[in-house]
Amino acid sequence: MHAVQKHQKCCSGMVQIVERKRKDGSTAYVAQINVRRNGKWAHRESRTFDKHASAAAWYKKRMKEISAAGDDLSTIKSKGRTLSTAIDRYITESVKDMGRTKAQVLRSIREYDIAEMACNDIRSHDIVQFAKDLGSSRTPATVANYLSHLGAVFAIARPAWGIPLDQQAMKDAFVVCNRLGITGKAKRRDRRPTLDELNAILTMLEDKHIRRPNSAPMHRIVGFALFSTRRQEEITRVSWEGLDKTHGRVFIKDMKHPGDKVGNDVWCELPKPAMDIALTMPKKGPLVFPYHSDTISASFTRACKVLEIEDLRFHDLRHEGVTRLFEIGETIPQVAAVSGHRSWSSLQRYTHIKQTGDKYEGWEWLERLSRN
Repeated sequence: MHAVQKHQKCCSGMVQIVERKRKDGSTAYVAQINVRRNGKWAHRESRTFDKHASAAAWYKKRMKEISAAGDDLSTIKSKGRTLSTAIDRYITESVKDMGRTKAQVLRSIREYDIAEMACNDIRSHDIVQFAKDLGSSRTPATVANYLSHLGAVFAIARPAWGIPLDQQAMKDAFVVCNRLGITGKAKRRDRRPTLDELNAILTMLEDKHIRRPNSAPMHRIVGFALFSTRRQEEITRVSWEGLDKTHGRVFIKDMKHPGDKVGNDVWCELPKPAMDIALTMPKKGPLVFPYHSDTISASFTRACKVLEIEDLRFHDLRHEGVTRLFEIGETIPQVAAVSGHRSWSSLQRYTHIKQTGDKYEGWEWLERLSRN
């Protein structure tokens, strides 16, 4: 990882700030403290910040505390191990690539009061209060997500680094938050686009692409999402090498999974309409759809807003695609082979759907999206 050391004078000596580039492209500033006594390292610690000024201010404050402690640095060592310190170490030393969302969540937690608490002082009620603070502006499902990511830090802090975070306190807090309704599951969405809505969206997106040929061909991306049942981030990772035309399947790298997103690489069946749409894309690089996930989401949301289509999200296309498969008579195993669901129980919500035929049969856009 690229690092640039910067030094700045302060009243306690040289402030050592190490500038690092994160994997997401942002810059982190690591303030490092190294205290030698009688030729030996008496105390070493570091903390990561998003701003250089914040790193320098923390360094200055800590050096004053160390200076005031005199020769006995035992209390300083304990005080220095805040939750923020543990989070920084988790982010820095995690060998497996963590998702962008998880890293952002952990960094945002450092802005709350609990992050400044000494690790050995944090109890379950402190975590519950933190969850309540989150809940004032976030849904129970989002709060649960925050606690889940923070729980990963609690799980390894003591055995890995000797940082005294109580994993049982986190488990107890989870139980309390669930009982009080502070955390909860995301509400299940059943929104399906109508053919009229899809016609309007695809017409607008195609017209935009015709006017601006260098823009993302969102009409094709929407069509691919609909018939492949792929999530938007998965679409951006589909490679030409991963398109198996002979066997009608596609290789999905790092498919979303509750336990292990990174490295969860899966071959999924790819329905013919989705394969036909993919093959219309120009081969300008290794990826079939070389566009950013955020761009896809923003373009779709913008189109719905202009067309005054309410409460429709890009992810709803996946739900629509899965529903269509059941409506044309596919079984749970057959649908799972397309959608990538490992647990068939996740598809139980669709079992009430009766075979009604394919509402997309003869749809004008099927042919248009498959034409070069």
